Amino acid sequence: MEVADPRIASAHITKVRVDSELAFVNVYVSSPEGSQRAVIILKGLNHASGYLRSELARRVQLRHFPRLRFYWDPSPEHADRIDRLIASLDIGEDDLEASNNSESTSDD
Repeated sequence: MEVADPRIASAHITKVRVDSELAFVNVYVSSPEGSQRAVIILKGLNHASGYLRSELARRVQLRHFPRLRFYWDPSPEHADRIDRLIASLDIGEDDLEASNNSESTSDD
């Protein structure tokens, strides 16, 4: 399904949750560009929600298709930050082997 709105071109769906009454679908999105584009992307998705909902309803056979709600998911940004922090620790392979060896000998 294609949406021509350039505001949402870089959006990625990270998670989808349907409530128990099938009234709402909570769609969590992120972007490689980060949270500085969150407001723009969410506005674009909310603007296109009617079209997206009708297209999904056409493809998914439900008596009543739930309303779409969009939320920003900061998880990918948090994961990138953790990766950068770990990489900045500058732990060499020798340090890791020494740490693993000391842990295995202390278990004895």
